[in-house]
Amino acid sequence: MPTADTPSPALTAAERAEHAVGLATRAGRGLGLQPDGPRVLHNVFNVLVHLAPHPVVVRVPSLAAGPVEEQAAKQRRELAVAGWLADRGAPVVGPSPLAPREPVEIDGRSLTFWEFVDETDPLSAVTDPEVLQKRFVEQTGWAAELHALLAEYPGDDLPVLSPVVPAVGLTLAALAENPHPLLTPAELDRARAEYAVLETLVQDLPAHFPGARLQTLHGDSPAYNLLRTATGHLFSDFEDTTRGPVEWDLTLVGPPGIEEYERVSGTRVDRALLDVMEGARFLQIVGALAFAPLNPELAPMLEPAIDQWRARTPLSLPKA
Repeated sequence: MPTADTPSPALTAAERAEHAVGLATRAGRGLGLQPDGPRVLHNVFNVLVHLAPHPVVVRVPSLAAGPVEEQAAKQRRELAVAGWLADRGAPVVGPSPLAPREPVEIDGRSLTFWEFVDETDPLSAVTDPEVLQKRFVEQTGWAAELHALLAEYPGDDLPVLSPVVPAVGLTLAALAENPHPLLTPAELDRARAEYAVLETLVQDLPAHFPGARLQTLHGDSPAYNLLRTATGHLFSDFEDTTRGPVEWDLTLVGPPGIEEYERVSGTRVDRALLDVMEGARFLQIVGALAFAPLNPELAPMLEPAIDQWRARTPLSLPKA
């Protein structure tokens, strides 16, 4: 939910980037780093700032939700899971060894520090749909290997499906207070009814899906959040790490990706549960409209997925 901790709605993408570079540079200097050529690598929900010449990337939340204390608690979970994986040699972008594994607060923002990775084959450079499809299929197979590692994560303090409950509830509440023209009042009512279904499911998911296996997850579609480098692939962006069924991590990869996941993992994906999780993912996208006043470019990016949500059958509790 947008708060006073987020930049003014009047800020352009360039202004948000400039603000983030300033925060990242000051925070880095506070840790003894002396960047002389900071540059922005990414600028949507977060601004990623490379503190060149150091091999350090600072993630600066651009569209923050909730108070900074809640944001820092979420980041500590991310650092713990990604750090645990990195310490075991897993293919992940790990926390920077040049900074503490703790969020750094500055000017009401909570920042995290990560290893810089030289991506050699960025997804944005792929224009052939067939090549793109093959990449996602391959990367979904790699996600099965990541899940096998995450199943051994010893932490037991991760909330269940936290990117959905309470996160989507907060964004829908923000939309109720400040409606967006892309969403009609009836559609907002539908979204809130679907969220109530998800709240019930999250309270006891195995009761509704007895075969569901809860484990530590990446939390934000690992097949999409992956960097290819000269030495192999690395999973990144564990900021939504959570506990839940693997189906949450497999949303929107398509049937070929699901088949590849099953081939690599040797386990069957529950199609009914996957459909519910995909409905939850679309609802998360609908809720992201709450941030549109802070980023004018966001609504056009979200609109195609919101159209897909409109075309879906509304979520309901599975029949016994």
